[in-house]
Amino acid sequence: MTKRCNETVNLVIKASPLTELVRGNEQRLLDRFAPLVCHQCVSLDLGSVERIDAAGIAALISLYGSARDAGHHFNVSNVSPRVAQILALVGLERILSSHNTAHTSHCASRGFQTAA
Repeated sequence: MTKRCNETVNLVIKASPLTELVRGNEQRLLDRFAPLVCHQCVSLDLGSVERIDAAGIAALISLYGSARDAGHHFNVSNVSPRVAQILALVGLERILSSHNTAHTSHCASRGFQTAA
């Protein structure tokens, strides 16, 4: 049975202890969160992440795509100014931003649960 976003608990998850989402540690992020985005809406708190590179961006895109393919939402929140600037530079701020209106109306109204 496939669960839809409105039938599951939505999570806000902290990316800590990651401080850099760069080549070499992006796989840890994928291993930890890919299964979650396939089963529920997820907002990834990037407050601890100060640096991101192409591998980190690719990991976020992969999580977004996996969530979308499963009928769920994925976004990032609490993004540092430096990471926000890079996401904006590559055109992802509107797709991944937690203040995306469509995401907010679909998932946030269903009650987020915070996980570490």
